[in-house]
Amino acid sequence: MSDSPSLPLAGYRILSVEQYGAGPYGTLFLAQLGAEVIKIEPPARDGVGGGDTARAVGPHFLRKGESLYFQTFNYNKKSLTLDLGTDEGQEIFRKLAATAHVVANNARGDIPGKLGLTYEALKDVNPALVCVHLSAYGRDNPRAKWPGYDYLMQAEAGFLSLTGEPDSPPARFGLSMVDFMTGTMMSVGLLAALLDAERSGRGRDVDVDLLSAAVHQTSYPAIWYMNEGDITTRVARSAHPSVTPSQLFRTKNGWIFVMAQLPKFWTILCERIGHAELAADPRFVTPADRLANRDTLTEVLDEILSTRPTRHWLDLLEGHMPVAAVNSLDEALDNPFLRETGMIQTVDHPDRKGLKVLTSPIKVDGRRLPVQAAPLLGENTESLLKELGYDDAACARLKSDGVI
Repeated sequence: MSDSPSLPLAGYRILSVEQYGAGPYGTLFLAQLGAEVIKIEPPARDGVGGGDTARAVGPHFLRKGESLYFQTFNYNKKSLTLDLGTDEGQEIFRKLAATAHVVANNARGDIPGKLGLTYEALKDVNPALVCVHLSAYGRDNPRAKWPGYDYLMQAEAGFLSLTGEPDSPPARFGLSMVDFMTGTMMSVGLLAALLDAERSGRGRDVDVDLLSAAVHQTSYPAIWYMNEGDITTRVARSAHPSVTPSQLFRTKNGWIFVMAQLPKFWTILCERIGHAELAADPRFVTPADRLANRDTLTEVLDEILSTRPTRHWLDLLEGHMPVAAVNSLDEALDNPFLRETGMIQTVDHPDRKGLKVLTSPIKVDGRRLPVQAAPLLGENTESLLKELGYDDAACARLKSDGVI
């Protein structure tokens, strides 16, 4: 269970005004580490809509409004429906904030101030409260009101220009990696501020935005350009910009990714594929030689590796040097290694027993973190309100008024 006392964040309460991907991905880690993460979701209107927009993202659903997409980001959480645009909704939220350690959100940059999600707005009810904001462009600049999504950040931060073959159109990541990176960074900032709040008794605001996170991930190519004017560009075969062979090669039935990042791996590669003479070839002796003759080396290795299927070369190279098959998504997820290591588990949802899920990559005390199905919309609303002192009649009235 997510509230197991053996988990490192057991006993911490996080209120999260979150939707879609980036924010929920970040708080997912905290929920699986034992924190009580309460999703604040808008209530349905006349029985229609409501909740995190991710609940309605297709194409696969467990029930109307309960998508498999939503499950991905919301294991181990609780759901409370609350209209923060109403006075009573604000009153309830502030009572909850008084019991919490963190208030998080991934709203547009101008929204937290309007909805009272900032430290300035909440410090009077909880001076130690940490308020965390994940937005597209930040809260303190001319773009604060701009909507923004992962793909836009990949485009603006240069990711698309670095991805794909040199003569092909710019290409994005196949997954929403900026959302995932930013959500993870949000959790790092949140936990650091939480540690300080426990020491000092004073909370604060923590901000992270998609574009800053994306630009930060340009890392060493950014330093190369800013200091040396060196513009990293796309290289054929998804190759490393300065090390070779470290790229895709053709096999008889597909592709293989070989990474001779260190000189010793080049020697091992040559020996294990049965062509030790390549290590002494004057065109390929040093890393600089191999880089200068990358195209020729690609042709040579293609000719050798294309004579046998991928599995043959993996059997020779796995465990001896960095190498991997280029799997399709189904091949990647059917990999028995994932089950051996516990990365794939099952949970029971009201609509489907034995729902297969990916668990956390984090282990604690050598064990994978627990997984529970994501909550139904408003599943925990009444129990949380009763904890605050609201009785059945009050809950019924709030529901009738559209507050919950």
